[in-house]
Amino acid sequence: MNKRQARVFAIVSTAIASVAFLGLTLDSHRQFDKLTNANAITDQVTRGKDVWHNNNCINCHTLFGEGAYYAPDLTKITQLRGEAYLRAYLKDPAKFYDENKHRRLMPRQNLSDADITGLIAFLDWVSKVDNQGWPPRPLLVTGATFPGTDRNASQPPRGEAAGAGAAAATEDPVALGEAVFRSAVPACTACHSTAPGVNMAGPSLAGLASRTQALLASSEYHGHAKDLAGYIRESVLTPSAHIVPGAMYSADGKSFMPATYPSALKPEQLDHLVAYLSTLK
Repeated sequence: MNKRQARVFAIVSTAIASVAFLGLTLDSHRQFDKLTNANAITDQVTRGKDVWHNNNCINCHTLFGEGAYYAPDLTKITQLRGEAYLRAYLKDPAKFYDENKHRRLMPRQNLSDADITGLIAFLDWVSKVDNQGWPPRPLLVTGATFPGTDRNASQPPRGEAAGAGAAAATEDPVALGEAVFRSAVPACTACHSTAPGVNMAGPSLAGLASRTQALLASSEYHGHAKDLAGYIRESVLTPSAHIVPGAMYSADGKSFMPATYPSALKPEQLDHLVAYLSTLK
């Protein structure tokens, strides 16, 4: 290739690349409203965005993986925690965490009820933006690890997709139940650890079987279950039937546990989940 041919090649390549870049840019702008659910941006969402910026939330938190990494990524937080939990948490974070133990206590912002409502609306809008799977999973700061590993208790195991596929290929209800535990929407692992003493947004499920037997035999239980399997089903389907003591688990007599599982889980998935959780002795 001589100099003239090289020059022509460079000019043509640059032109083609420029046209492709402009085309992709225009196509992205064409889809922005749809991808970001622009039609769902209400006055509350806008107010929540202002609350987010005015309180410098991004100095600690991230959205879509962008921001500071001192505190959890909040891209999908409304789907993981729910409005009741977030409202109570934003009113007084000190009820949920011990600063001396966790060392990441969120400061109390003294937000008004209207500001909290707006902020939750904004975060809910963020959670429904088509981020095409980024970040790969929320960053949940707990400081907990699975026994014998360096893996955070709130994160799915490495190679989760392969593990889920393996579970799907087996008839073992316990293995299938563990897959449900990690893949339900929201995932049980987002709020519960199976490590002893590691309480997240929900209590640790370590020793669930033995603790449940003692609870059912005591006067402290206020639900309707008669055995372990019944208690697990009740906890998933009607979580407020029995309130686990602790300000971080409920408010005004209602559990923070999502009430969406009756429609989100198929009967066989619930059966498998019960089988798995029943093994946590």
